[in-house]
Amino acid sequence: MRDFDWKPVALVPLLAALALPAVGSGSTWLTLTVAGLAMGLIVFIIASGLTLVFGLMDVLNFGHGVFIALGAFVAVSVFGGLNAYAIADSFWLNLVALVPAMLAAMVVAGAVGLVFERVIVRPVYGQHLKQILITMGGMIIGEELIKVVWGPGQLALPLPETLRGSFLLGDASIEKYRLLAMAVGLAVFAAMVWTLNRTKVGLLIRAGVQDREMVESLGYRIRRLFVGVFVAGSALAGLGGVMWGLYQQTVLPQMGAQVNVLIFIVIIIGGLGSTLGALVGALLVGLMANYTGFLMPKVALFSNIALMVAILLWRPQGVYPVANR
Repeated sequence: MRDFDWKPVALVPLLAALALPAVGSGSTWLTLTVAGLAMGLIVFIIASGLTLVFGLMDVLNFGHGVFIALGAFVAVSVFGGLNAYAIADSFWLNLVALVPAMLAAMVVAGAVGLVFERVIVRPVYGQHLKQILITMGGMIIGEELIKVVWGPGQLALPLPETLRGSFLLGDASIEKYRLLAMAVGLAVFAAMVWTLNRTKVGLLIRAGVQDREMVESLGYRIRRLFVGVFVAGSALAGLGGVMWGLYQQTVLPQMGAQVNVLIFIVIIIGGLGSTLGALVGALLVGLMANYTGFLMPKVALFSNIALMVAILLWRPQGVYPVANR
């Protein structure tokens, strides 16, 4: 811990502190801050899958957005079948609808990710330019297939009954769903860090990144581990799609492509392949979007790009660069 670089992490409370005098009202600032942190953690769930795939597999997957949209549309179908639980005035009954929707989205997105890796990504390992082109094409095809199954129009994904509305903390209004989003985002981050640093699978994956031949000489099939990483990244994108769809309360086939720009801003700020960097980048992006949206709505349109430029001027490889990337 003595050698840990705290400066990037400190940027999050620093940004919040700088926004307080600009906002003026403490209650409004608290509402915006909670909203920004919640948005940031939802974006982190989405971006974590992409940064995991790049950091451990060196794959630039520009088709990541298709798993986001797919997860959201699967959730729409599951909610439709469990609507009686979703509209019940009981948090536990709402979870009976919400948890299966999340799990189904992760399973379907992970399964499609397995096919995506075998058919589209595997032939272009180690070729970044081809990866960008072919995965973009895969995303376009995926969007069209979503339109075939669910239609081209916008569908509603309403919040479960007990997660609607907000409660008052003093004079500040805190939306209930945002607190759930924060809890899920932190749980995903904790699970990723624990898996990569405290388990044998994480050790083998990290060792395979550094010296694949040595790990294979010990009898481990590193290709299977890397395929598992891609499937896990796709499943996280599906989960993020559910969270983002509930955040917007609507889903559409192009939603993945729309979020893609935000995801790449996050992982560039964080450092390509860095899980902690993706978390810091997502929180900064979420806070910046909410503060500028309140203070200067016109500036909000390019505030995250300005944030990325400022970070890269300070640290050109991102706040937590991964070695040899």
